[in-house]
Amino acid sequence: MKKEQLVNLVEQMTLKEKVDQLLQLAADFYSEKAEAKTGPMAQLNITQDTVNHAGTTLGISGAKEAIRVQKTYMENNRLHIPTLLMADIIHGFRTIFPIPLGLGSSWDLQAAKQMAEVSAKEAAVSGLHVTFSPMVDLVRDPRWGRVMESTGEDPFLNARFAEAFVKGYQGDDLEHDFMRVAACVKHFAAYGAALAGRDYNTVNMSERQLRDQYLPGYKAALDAGAKLVMTSFNTVDGVPATGNEWLFRDVLRGEFGFDGVVISDWGAVQELIPHGVAKDQKEAARLAIQASVDIEMMTNCYTGYLEELITEGTVPEAMLDEAVLRILELKNDLGLFEHPYRGADEALEAQHVLSDEHRSIARDVARRSIVLLKNEHATLPLRKDQTLALVGPAAQSHDVLGVWSWQGKKEEAVTLAQGVQHYAKQVHTQTEAFDYFAPSKEAIEEAVSLAKEAEVVILALGEEDWMSGEASSQTDIRLPQAQLELFDKVRAVAKTLIVTLYNGRPLDLTAIQSADAIVEAWFPGTEAGNALADILFGVYNPSGRLSMSFPENVGQVPVFYNTDNTGRPYLGDPNEKYVSKYLDASNQPRYPFGYGLSYGEVTYSQTIVHQDTVQLGDTITVEATISNHSDYKRRETVQLYVRDIVGKVVRPVRELKGFTQIDLAPQESQTVRFELTTDQLFYVHSNQEWSTEPGEFHVWIAPNSQEGVKTSFTLV
Repeated sequence: MKKEQLVNLVEQMTLKEKVDQLLQLAADFYSEKAEAKTGPMAQLNITQDTVNHAGTTLGISGAKEAIRVQKTYMENNRLHIPTLLMADIIHGFRTIFPIPLGLGSSWDLQAAKQMAEVSAKEAAVSGLHVTFSPMVDLVRDPRWGRVMESTGEDPFLNARFAEAFVKGYQGDDLEHDFMRVAACVKHFAAYGAALAGRDYNTVNMSERQLRDQYLPGYKAALDAGAKLVMTSFNTVDGVPATGNEWLFRDVLRGEFGFDGVVISDWGAVQELIPHGVAKDQKEAARLAIQASVDIEMMTNCYTGYLEELITEGTVPEAMLDEAVLRILELKNDLGLFEHPYRGADEALEAQHVLSDEHRSIARDVARRSIVLLKNEHATLPLRKDQTLALVGPAAQSHDVLGVWSWQGKKEEAVTLAQGVQHYAKQVHTQTEAFDYFAPSKEAIEEAVSLAKEAEVVILALGEEDWMSGEASSQTDIRLPQAQLELFDKVRAVAKTLIVTLYNGRPLDLTAIQSADAIVEAWFPGTEAGNALADILFGVYNPSGRLSMSFPENVGQVPVFYNTDNTGRPYLGDPNEKYVSKYLDASNQPRYPFGYGLSYGEVTYSQTIVHQDTVQLGDTITVEATISNHSDYKRRETVQLYVRDIVGKVVRPVRELKGFTQIDLAPQESQTVRFELTTDQLFYVHSNQEWSTEPGEFHVWIAPNSQEGVKTSFTLV
């Protein structure tokens, strides 16, 4: 449908029909069971006529149901406009992949794109059109439960993953490729900087910091073609994002040139009232529409008061018309006017959803995301002839998907016990059920007894899924006390002890540092046990590298690698007091950004910069040789860091400017070369402009954010 036809369609709509087009309702409102929707309708104070014309729908599941809802909707809609079906498909539809923080730790953009492609295919044949992903919020505080949805603490890495997700979801021809879905980037903006790591809390930062650190990820997703943007719950410079006209009209639409759909998060328009910037629903509706929010999710401020605001002249009808047109354009971009059922197909659903092919891809992506944190005395990989004990709450747990696995089924997930049994000849797994928080005396005794008899003990610890995710902030980010007590008992009798972890955030692992090996598996998804077993037995040499730092303790938080220097920097002398340091802990995280081990030793040569001096517009060639000194083949994530020594604004001590992954055969060396442009040296100044100044820059090619031997060049 051409744009003039869409404009004509808007002109045919009544004022109420246009307002209703801005409403998103959940699946219950379209249920065939009257009792399922009468309560919600009464609660929102809307009529069946409003339901018939609400422009978008949230949480419909299954091809058959999607076709029924679309058919009924179009029959009841006077102008036969199709609805848009949206859902939270965060890291898989039915085939569940690692949580995004785990995907970020793969540093593998192709793996992220594959996840999005598989997710899109399963969602599309099940009738969905839009996913509320990617979340590109920059995260630096592991107390915040939603760090699990982000790809980490670095703006550059987040931006690259944002691009990969969008391209995977949307493909190259969204209108005609019915195996794709539209991507919605979220949460605009800076939701990841909630004070004290408390969900929905205030965000307080300078505009310069917002532009320099937080906006680049969203911008990368938009440049990759993301069709929608979701508002964040937090304030931006004292104004809640959902009613922030500067943020959405000036920055998003004006500066970034985004002309797609903006949707509120669940209930966020009405939350302008408790925020204290709107006195009632009418004022909340005015602020949101003036801020350019096109779709109101699951509150009724628009349907209750937008007609009145327009009739009295407070809001121009043209503002409503532009919002409606953007929604219709999105439906048109998806081809829904010609193909209202789009990809929904029960036969294709049966063929593709949770297929063997998709499970195989999920297994491979999961093992790329797993990070080996510790491996003393080459404890890992395991030999198949070793006598093993597999104990702990996560040993036989199916709780490996993560809380945002909407359609995932725990019973379809592979447990660690199932994965290990494929390889081990002698593995003794405890039979007593083991609670994460209050294990029975019998379960503890059995675990200790099995540990005594084994050559190697695998102690499977971690979080249950509800402990991270939305509304799951925590001040104590250690493992539950019962698990720490279990660790001490098993450690006391185990000859060799390996700890595996399922969790959704960086943890304080101080209490388990005496383990011989520690493997961070995150929530790996449907193929969790197989992927983790592949790592433990060396079928896959671990290649994951942390995308978010692990603190020594919660008192350091937020602790992240690309911090600014201070006027009194701590340089390592423990006797020097009047510098920026703790008396009772290091300044550094226990495991820094970019960190991870593999089997076998690798070394990095001195970084070489081919130009001592450069000018604006030049390209700086930086290289190093990476050598594998082992008999293991391995994938190495080679990282490029830069530091601007003197700037008009204080610059971080290191900034990631590039990375690449290389496959090294046993005893092989490769020279890795980066081409660094002077544009990559730009940063946001106090006047909000991007630029840089002449001066010295340090540069490292390194295996993580704390290692490497620096060299330098000068910009003249």
